[in-house]
Amino acid sequence: MLLLHPFMLSHDVWADVVPALSDQYDVVAMTLPGHWGGPPLRRRHVSLNAFADGVEEFLDGVGWETCHIAGNSIGGWLAFELARRGRARSVTAVAPAGGWTRWSANQMIIGGKFLILVPAVFLGRLTGDLARRIAVARSLFLRVVSHDRAAVPRVRAENYLRAASHCPSYLAYLWADLRDGGVQGLDEVTVPVQILLCEHDWLVPPKRYHRIYDEGLPNATVVTLPGVGHVPMLENPRPVAQLIRDHIEGLPASETA
Repeated sequence: MLLLHPFMLSHDVWADVVPALSDQYDVVAMTLPGHWGGPPLRRRHVSLNAFADGVEEFLDGVGWETCHIAGNSIGGWLAFELARRGRARSVTAVAPAGGWTRWSANQMIIGGKFLILVPAVFLGRLTGDLARRIAVARSLFLRVVSHDRAAVPRVRAENYLRAASHCPSYLAYLWADLRDGGVQGLDEVTVPVQILLCEHDWLVPPKRYHRIYDEGLPNATVVTLPGVGHVPMLENPRPVAQLIRDHIEGLPASETA
């Protein structure tokens, strides 16, 4: 099983999900190319396709032709791209990004949200560990992705800030997304799909950004996670892990092996 993190973050967001799944599955949470702790990626090459190419290279390296994939935000979008490429046995997409078309109002709004974060991101980079040690700063940063910020363990919060403020692809990917547009080719996704929506998602609120997935994947199982923000694994990892497990265990035996 492969776990893919949101844009700007790292594999650490899955740290409290992996133990709940590794008793039954070989689980890998990788860090995407061009992200803090991940393989380097030249800024001019940054794009969703480049991220997907990096994931495929990783799968080839570990000898996995296919696997079950769960991804959050851009990780969910990547899961669909990898399914298109024939690398997924099943997909669980948590608050998937990409639910917009090129030059649409929805694309401008999501881009604007990330641009608003620019001063905070660079301030975090300049101040280093100082910002991560201040509870008020951690809480302000967490507001973007978490509803119950007090439920996020301090180590998860600090690693979230560290990754977000040191993402080499930050501005380059915003341009690439504007240039390339949102998710495409959902009609080519033939594996079983589960989509987990987050009740208090500020970044990609379901009412605005889920319509494309509703129309493109009419047979997908859709579940709303109550009381959580855009990265639910940080504040309540247990139901996320259980829903991923339930999705896979509900598949025919030929698709779970």
